[in-house]
Amino acid sequence: MSVTRDGLALSTVALLAGPLLAAAPAQAAPLAAPQPIPGPTVFVEVSPSTVEPGFLVGVKASCKDNSIPAIVVSDAFGRVQVQPQRGLLTAAPMVRERTRPGNYRVKLECPDGETASTMLQVVKAVKPSRGPATGFGGGAGGMTGGLLIPGGLALTVVGLVVWVLALRRPRTVRGAARR
Repeated sequence: MSVTRDGLALSTVALLAGPLLAAAPAQAAPLAAPQPIPGPTVFVEVSPSTVEPGFLVGVKASCKDNSIPAIVVSDAFGRVQVQPQRGLLTAAPMVRERTRPGNYRVKLECPDGETASTMLQVVKAVKPSRGPATGFGGGAGGMTGGLLIPGGLALTVVGLVVWVLALRRPRTVRGAARR
């Protein structure tokens, strides 16, 4: 008779559990793990999705067969062929300079006739402002910005001249004039 660490006999446990196991109904085969639902195989994406006229956008697309080029069409950049690259179809068209602000449809046309679309937002070009007046304003450009380097250089030269003159000046010994 073999004994476990707690002192129970293994054969006793087997005798008690045997009838319980025999009475239990046969279990069905384990259920298969649920399969993930595959995503769409035909899609088109633009990056960035918001852009100014004259800038490039990246187009990433997928058809059922990504080894064959496809066509992407938009009023923002025209008709572009997306080429196979690393298992996807890609291109980098430029948004036309004359494109007005608004939302533009980007449509993928696969060789097998399937299509997909997304939206591209074109915004008006904005010039950055000068920024808040928080101190050292010469760094922000404007009239005084051009004087920083010449002014700093002139102050450095004046400082060097004063230092050299101070070194060349004869020194008097303190207390030597008193007697």
